[in-house]
Amino acid sequence: MSPVRVDPARQQRLTNATGVLHAAWSQESFTASDLIEATGLTRSTVLGLCAELLDLGWIHELTDTRVAGQYSKGRPARRYAFHPHAGHVIGVDAGQHRITASVADLNGSILATAEDVDAESDVAPQHRRERVMETIQAALAASAEPAAPVLALVIGVPAPVDDAGLSPEGARGYWARMNPGLAGAGAELAQRVLVENDANLAAVAEGAIGAGRGLRCFAALLSGERFGTGLIADGELIRGHAGGAGEMRLLDLVEGVGSTNGLGHLARELVGEAIAAGTVPASSTLPGRLAAGESPPDAVAVFAAARAGDEFASSLVDQLADRLARVCAVLAALFDPERIVVSGAIATSLGHLVEVATERLTDYAQHPVPSIVASTLGADVVQAGALHRALGVVRADPLAFDVAR
Repeated sequence: MSPVRVDPARQQRLTNATGVLHAAWSQESFTASDLIEATGLTRSTVLGLCAELLDLGWIHELTDTRVAGQYSKGRPARRYAFHPHAGHVIGVDAGQHRITASVADLNGSILATAEDVDAESDVAPQHRRERVMETIQAALAASAEPAAPVLALVIGVPAPVDDAGLSPEGARGYWARMNPGLAGAGAELAQRVLVENDANLAAVAEGAIGAGRGLRCFAALLSGERFGTGLIADGELIRGHAGGAGEMRLLDLVEGVGSTNGLGHLARELVGEAIAAGTVPASSTLPGRLAAGESPPDAVAVFAAARAGDEFASSLVDQLADRLARVCAVLAALFDPERIVVSGAIATSLGHLVEVATERLTDYAQHPVPSIVASTLGADVVQAGALHRALGVVRADPLAFDVAR
């Protein structure tokens, strides 16, 4: 098979066009002179590329500089602006119990969001696939320009994902149910579809706009219903051979941990066990018994009670902090991160728990120990990471996409 020949002149023009587009992307408005200064290209090259990008729909022409009051002598320069609504990107958090989809323009401004809060984990693959796609369609329909092409769609799922966008079966088929062919279904909506592990996308968000910003080596630890980790080393996301680098299955073997159950799951479990055993003291604000069909208080309620001075709730927080410290010690030993960011919906209510876990970590890990911090990105961290990843996909090779003209 003969090698594919690449026309050097064509490749150079593509490189130049991408450079001009990136320069335009970062400016509110610009002239050819602005782009010449930003790229170092000749005026004739820049003018030709502006004409091409205008024709393709990536930029649009504005009122000339004389009318805009920015130029008073000689021939007015043509002014352009990047066209952020030439296409959309979509970020999705397809969680176990909650599906959220957001549509954003090419500057990352969110145009619309849709949510399915009644999602179930133990459902037929086709039903879950339909729920995810319906949530995406609802977000698109609510956006200002629903007909604009979707350039990139990124979907976060609680499962490892390989390069083909597929997940293995997992225990009792859980991973396959969480990712029932979402890459193929999404291809009907977007020009490029990526399905990614949710913790990996949390790490992307923390590195871009959260507590991992500016760090070369950190871990984002999702800690609600289950523990899952997104790992950033030397500024790059570690995915592993089949996308499972951040899965925490080894916690099943760790003394004092024993499972991948996260802080949210464990908090309900501890309260439920105490209620069943009749050991909730009368002085506690947490219930000593439950009505038929009633669920135990969640982690947020436990944390709130502890902050209010409830000694029993504080003892539960102490147990949760010890569990978190042990999990962080495992990450410290295996990965040596500078910081561990506890992420997800539960993170904003952790409070004192992180301080206790930080103190306990020195009992379980050798120095230097990583710092432990609670994320401020809340329940939307995976969705934020998905949007950031989708924008990154488009920016990496923008001229591979077809935009609205």
